Amino acid sequence: MRIWRSVVGKLWMTILLLVCFVLFMLTILLLEFFQNYHVEEVEQSLTFEAQKIARILEDHQDMDISIQIISEIVDEPVYALVMIEGGETFTSNPETMYQQQIRTMIEENQEFSAVLNQKQQVQKELSIQTEETSNRYDNVIITGAPVNLTDGSEGAVFVYQSLEAIQQTTEQTTRLIVLAAGIAIILTTIFAFFLSTRITAPLRKMREGAFEVARGKFDTKVPILTQDEIGELATAFNQMGRQLKHHLDALSQEKEQLSSILSSMADGVITFNRDGTILISNPPADRFLHFWYQEQETLKNEALPPELNELMLRVMETDEEQLGEVTIQGRTFVTILSPLYSGNLVRGAVAVIRDMTEERRLEKLRKDFIANVSHELRTPISMLQGYSEAIVDDIPQTEEEKREIAKIIYDESLRMGRLVNELLDLARIEAGHITLHYERLKVQAFFERIVNKFGVVSKEKDIKLYIESALNSEEEWSFDPDRMEQVLTNLLDNALRHTHDGGTIKLVLKKSEKGLCVEVMDSGIGIPEDDLPYIFERFYKADKARTRGKAGTGLGLAIVKNLIHAHKGTIEVESNINKGTTFRFYLPEN
Repeated sequence: MRIWRSVVGKLWMTILLLVCFVLFMLTILLLEFFQNYHVEEVEQSLTFEAQKIARILEDHQDMDISIQIISEIVDEPVYALVMIEGGETFTSNPETMYQQQIRTMIEENQEFSAVLNQKQQVQKELSIQTEETSNRYDNVIITGAPVNLTDGSEGAVFVYQSLEAIQQTTEQTTRLIVLAAGIAIILTTIFAFFLSTRITAPLRKMREGAFEVARGKFDTKVPILTQDEIGELATAFNQMGRQLKHHLDALSQEKEQLSSILSSMADGVITFNRDGTILISNPPADRFLHFWYQEQETLKNEALPPELNELMLRVMETDEEQLGEVTIQGRTFVTILSPLYSGNLVRGAVAVIRDMTEERRLEKLRKDFIANVSHELRTPISMLQGYSEAIVDDIPQTEEEKREIAKIIYDESLRMGRLVNELLDLARIEAGHITLHYERLKVQAFFERIVNKFGVVSKEKDIKLYIESALNSEEEWSFDPDRMEQVLTNLLDNALRHTHDGGTIKLVLKKSEKGLCVEVMDSGIGIPEDDLPYIFERFYKADKARTRGKAGTGLGLAIVKNLIHAHKGTIEVESNINKGTTFRFYLPEN
């Protein structure tokens, strides 16, 4: 049944039905025409023959001569019957059973009796059974004309002819037409299939090409086989494929550009539907959502923070941009939500999420830096101002008092200078404006020299200070000796200031996978666990009171960290309250 659904089958059936209908109508019209034409010809011929025979009978006195003439001029299949008043009859041919039946029908038919009685010409078609044992009937046309004989008697001439020849002609014509129709149907079928194949072949190619395009092969080309409308359709199809490929490539390129832009953005971007469904998100936005999912481990049914949901509802209600902040796991995110339109309707919203944690931290560090610098400078400046006023007002009376005041002023000025120098050093290090001068030195000898510098101070405080080395005495390493001395000085100074009298400080030297490992271990007061993440920040002090006795400037560890990083190394710290602190740093081989 597939062929009836195809173009070939439909075209073939259409042409075939059209041809059959035309042939059928032509057959009916031709048969009707032939039959009517021949019957009319027979009727006219019989009328002419009847009149001619009547004139012969009227012109000749001798009946035998007239009948002889009539026999000569009347040929089969036409027969003549002459009936004279008184019942005398003459025939043009010897009578047969068939002719006797016709004569009997003429004698019994009242319409034919009108020819004798009323002197009228009559023509009629009758149906006669040809054989008594069969049901076959023959149609006969009978024409009767009145005759006035020369002897004064009256009669009638009846001329008749069987229509069997006409019926045979009609049947033969029908057979010819049917044969012609059969030949026409066969030729039509061949022509229809040929024509439909010529039409459908390129259409099938286009159908296959359309399926290929539907599968994503936009470079598919359909062969142009003709220059007619189908050829133009194939040309248009190929142009359509090229245009589709061009537009899809452009869309794909724009999509890749948009994806690259979203992926490279530092800010998070989330696109929402009206119902809050997330449509698009970039990596920073995924991290934001990850923070939220981690924070609400016990509440698995909230896809977004309540603050973000509230902002989105406001955008949908007001069609205006909304700004807000979301705090998750100690991190601050500033969120800007803008409506997305589909025509005049708001179809969703796009959220731009910026992690402001580092900015807020830097702002806090800036404020703390100003506060710390102000705090550190206020005390020595106040002391300088106070003792200077005392000297101006001649308050010290003795030379010893003056020297003591001068000594305090000198110490405070040194402290201010040290603070300023450390600030400058730290600024240059963080800005990358320092240059390291690497030298290859013997490690153990270098660190022993630095430890010996603190020998006097350690003995005064009864602190045991020593080196524990897993290196041989000839082991060498590359580093900047001045900067490394600054690092060790800061670490040992911190250890001495925060270790009780009678404690121990140990400098451990060893090699590891990360390079040269140096550990400064003390048995001092330790650092609270909450302060450990911040001890390398500027001005950060575990001693919040900032007492002058043991507290330094708060910049030493920040300088240490930056110098170690400048050597491409790493530093870490471990500490327990009242058990001691260990600073450990690694120097890679350069």
